[in-house]
Amino acid sequence: MSWIKRTIALSVFLTATISVGAQTTTVENPIADMLDSLSSQKMFGMAFSKPVFPKNNKYKFAEDSVPVYDDYTFQARLAKLDATSPFDLVYNEHVRGFINLYTIRKRESVSRMMGVAQLYYPMFEEVMDKYNIPLELKHLAVIESALIPYARSKAGAMGLWQFMYPTGKMYGLNVSSYIDQRCDPYKATVAAAEYLKSLYNMFGDWQMVLAAYNAGPGTISKAIRRSGGKKTYWEIRPYLPVETQGYVPAFIAANYVMTHGPEHNIYPAVPRKTYFEVDTVVVKEQMSFDQLSQALDVSVEEILYFNPQYRKNLIPAGGNSLCLSKNRIGYFLNNEQAIYAAIQAQMAASNQTEIVSEVKRIHTLRSGEKLSSVARKYGVSVEDIKMWNYIGKKGVRPGKKLVVYVKEVKHLEAPRLEVKPEQNLAATPETENKQLAENLNTVKKTYVYHRVRKGESLYGIANKYSVETKDIIELNDLPDKTLHCDQILKIKEKTQ
Repeated sequence: MSWIKRTIALSVFLTATISVGAQTTTVENPIADMLDSLSSQKMFGMAFSKPVFPKNNKYKFAEDSVPVYDDYTFQARLAKLDATSPFDLVYNEHVRGFINLYTIRKRESVSRMMGVAQLYYPMFEEVMDKYNIPLELKHLAVIESALIPYARSKAGAMGLWQFMYPTGKMYGLNVSSYIDQRCDPYKATVAAAEYLKSLYNMFGDWQMVLAAYNAGPGTISKAIRRSGGKKTYWEIRPYLPVETQGYVPAFIAANYVMTHGPEHNIYPAVPRKTYFEVDTVVVKEQMSFDQLSQALDVSVEEILYFNPQYRKNLIPAGGNSLCLSKNRIGYFLNNEQAIYAAIQAQMAASNQTEIVSEVKRIHTLRSGEKLSSVARKYGVSVEDIKMWNYIGKKGVRPGKKLVVYVKEVKHLEAPRLEVKPEQNLAATPETENKQLAENLNTVKKTYVYHRVRKGESLYGIANKYSVETKDIIELNDLPDKTLHCDQILKIKEKTQ
């Protein structure tokens, strides 16, 4: 069979056909599905500009060229990577199938991943070096989430490292109504490093660690027993779930493509920011993304992109982090108190005198209690309790400790403005609040950002903000006037 025909035969991108014993099973390929989800993420797509194609590239490729190589070339390149890696980066038909997936069918997705790697990979490497685990594990996030920090699997796993709720909780990743730390890039990476190290202590082989990360350590132990006590991945592979049989080959292929992109005429999309262009600050008071957008002159969409852990476009009070470009973080630090005061003045001017935060409570289930009665007691829903706690198929039993996040309302006092001594006689609460409102106008900009909700029309949104539909179309580059749910629209406020 010629190499081109063999490439077509092996590049079964949306399905994976795997032989198990005498049977052949066809299943969906979760790696391809995740790459498809990358291309469909509107907000994620806006984070890049197109890759810069080097006209004088060392391989002399035309811009639309899709290079094809033989088995010997792939084998030689992987052998070179393997020589300096603790992983067994073998080359076989299973690995070749995933290399074809990345370098032929999903080239644009790989370009985007190479771009966003410039934001996440340095942080991954820093954490992995601290935990003394192989830096190659950074590529694990490619096959777990396609480097989408808010990725969600069909089973409910979340984030760059795809933690299920129980495992995430075991490694310190909390989930509340406002924050899902599984989507926090740094905290989730620390949790992933701790989990990977614990798996290595259990199995002592990095290929087995990869399999255990995908299927769970219990499944790997069962496969070892079924194989008659074999201890390597390729020996126990026939006894693993179908998805896990493709997991290590996909990891090897990810190592290959993230290293040898230029040889396949694939270049990184240019990211919004790299790791060295962003910074993080602790926000002491509650702030909505809209308020931050106005105060820092940055779009809500950009705040969402760099802070995927916040579920309701709001940073709760209590010292939570904010990640943005270094110049915006610098501006925040230089004007922090003024921004807090201006936001409080804005809230006071709009009669918003309450801040809602969440307080963690532990409820011990009593005999006869049901989740519904616990939910009523704390003013939450049963779905909330199930989200905050792992509830197995057997339900809950007396004595189980349940985490419940209770809403706590804090009543704001009207902020008072310090005035110069010669102004004391004329100062009143009304004039002080007026002055603070004027201070807000020095921070507030002339644009607002609207998240499109299901069923909303362009006409309805324009009417809400008293602007013309053509203005929204021009400002957001909407040639076909099509809106998508959760799309962020920039709207210029109508001047009085």
